[in-house]
Amino acid sequence: MVKRTVRLTTGANYGLRDWLGQRVTAVVMAVFILCLAGALLVAPPQGYAGWKAIFANQWMRIAAFLFLVSLFWHAWIGVRNILMDYVHATGVRLTLQILVILSLLFYTVWSAEILWSA
Repeated sequence: MVKRTVRLTTGANYGLRDWLGQRVTAVVMAVFILCLAGALLVAPPQGYAGWKAIFANQWMRIAAFLFLVSLFWHAWIGVRNILMDYVHATGVRLTLQILVILSLLFYTVWSAEILWSA
């Protein structure tokens, strides 16, 4: 019973899920960057109007949003693992994790607002 309590408190057993999450989000980000680079090589935007035209396409907005969600998820996994490894006081670690979660959720909503307001 003691071992189970320690595992729940420390957050053990995330290994494979974290590893896979990091790899999947990295692939999503890499694919988006390659597609964006290809689009920029074919038709480089000239000023604000050019950039706005690129993101006027619904598929580009969705792809950019998926990129950003993947970036935020990737960051969450990394930051959570760092906090679990180096912040040993449970209350401080949980407070920091909640602050990171709230920040990343704010950034996700803000990203959607920016992408769909243009």
